[in-house]
Amino acid sequence: MLDVKRLRLLWELDRRGTVIAVADALHQSSSAVSQQLALLEREVGVTLLRRSGRVLELTPAAQVLVAETENVLRAVEQAADAVQQKQPQVTGKLRVAAFQTAMLALLPQAIQRIRRNHPGVHIELIQYEPELALRETWLRNFDLVIAEQYPEHATEQFAGLESKPLTRDKIQLALPRTPDSSPEFQSVKTLSDTQHLPWVMEPKGTATRHFAEQACRLAGFEPDVRFETADLQAHVRLVATGNAVALLPSLVHFGSPYSKANDIKLLDLPGSPRRTIFTAARKSSRKNAALKAFRQVLETEAAALQTETI
Repeated sequence: MLDVKRLRLLWELDRRGTVIAVADALHQSSSAVSQQLALLEREVGVTLLRRSGRVLELTPAAQVLVAETENVLRAVEQAADAVQQKQPQVTGKLRVAAFQTAMLALLPQAIQRIRRNHPGVHIELIQYEPELALRETWLRNFDLVIAEQYPEHATEQFAGLESKPLTRDKIQLALPRTPDSSPEFQSVKTLSDTQHLPWVMEPKGTATRHFAEQACRLAGFEPDVRFETADLQAHVRLVATGNAVALLPSLVHFGSPYSKANDIKLLDLPGSPRRTIFTAARKSSRKNAALKAFRQVLETEAAALQTETI
């Protein structure tokens, strides 16, 4: 009988590309991963890996084994969920990935609610960039991801993942409201009026940065990006203190000490663009009782936030 843990290592190698990447993802040493793969090869009795230069490639036999391993992993997951459904109470451990805004505005209340309603559900929450988190959920490193999608910027699609919308929030131009801010800030009426002002944006390559740059270019100018950070709370702070302007989704203001009523002025953009916030999980985990319960809680909290802040 083949060892499922070793099959999983081969499956991971097929998807991650290198032994080092597999070792990092599974918190093992590279030598331990290599040893287990060698043992699997002896168990199977055929060559599974061959080296092409510096690259370790899977043989056709290994590819067949990887395809079957996907079925095995799915069956194991579904078997565990079936047993869980027979329990008198909803129980289970969920590894959840979420981006910063959701971590601050949505998750604290959702975790409190799941603890009250289903104390047997254990949530492990990790902050993760949405695009990477979607891939890691597909790779079974997370059970659920809370992700975002900006207008005209579709997230990467992974076969086997199922998405459900949570909420949508408006994206607006954020300006400092403080009386001592520069007259240049105070005179802004439209996005095009910010062409000579300093901007804060997320790092290049992110969906947020792509959306913000395109919005500025459509308004007829190249933004003067003087501050770059993935921390949207830092964006809020830089705007509130009169150092920059930014494009911010409205959910980021929830719970911020720099109230949009007192420190920040918000202007609508043409077309009133909105960011979509959604959850994604593997289709094979549809019957996971803990996952279904937590998704329901998230939907309840998202609806409450939409009524209150968006």
